[in-house]
Amino acid sequence: MPEIKVLVEGGKASAAPPLGPALGPLGVNIGAIVAAINEKTKHFAGMQVPVRIIVDPSTKNFEIEVGSPPTTELIKKITGSKGAANPKAEQAGNLTMAQVIDVAKKKVKKMNFKQLKGMVLQVIGSCSSMGVRVEGKLASEFIKEVKAGAYDSLIEQNLK
Repeated sequence: MPEIKVLVEGGKASAAPPLGPALGPLGVNIGAIVAAINEKTKHFAGMQVPVRIIVDPSTKNFEIEVGSPPTTELIKKITGSKGAANPKAEQAGNLTMAQVIDVAKKKVKKMNFKQLKGMVLQVIGSCSSMGVRVEGKLASEFIKEVKAGAYDSLIEQNLK
């Protein structure tokens, strides 16, 4: 079955490229697909979201799978900043640990302590590359605290 993968702005997909030209040759109702994508991605407004469209060529039925936006997009939405040009010298925002955990929960597929803590560390790593601090500290310093277990109880509470 044909499969199309695109990156669209949440809630603002249109029949313009890249969707229209990719879907046109399949003979499907492009308007219906665009409407379904917009409905499924509206809560990601202002962010780029990966979308996968699977089309059954014989019935013209389609299935839409919406992925999670890239971690940096989720961080940008919270901070309102695109990140620092020089992350080592500039600060582009600050996240609380609760915000970091919220982003991690949107990214992790299986929800157990080990996976959530690992994703928290990845989110903090993304903060580091963007010049975003966590709890007012450099991300590199904060990673050490998380690895040492300073936030294990907070992470554990968020599994529920």
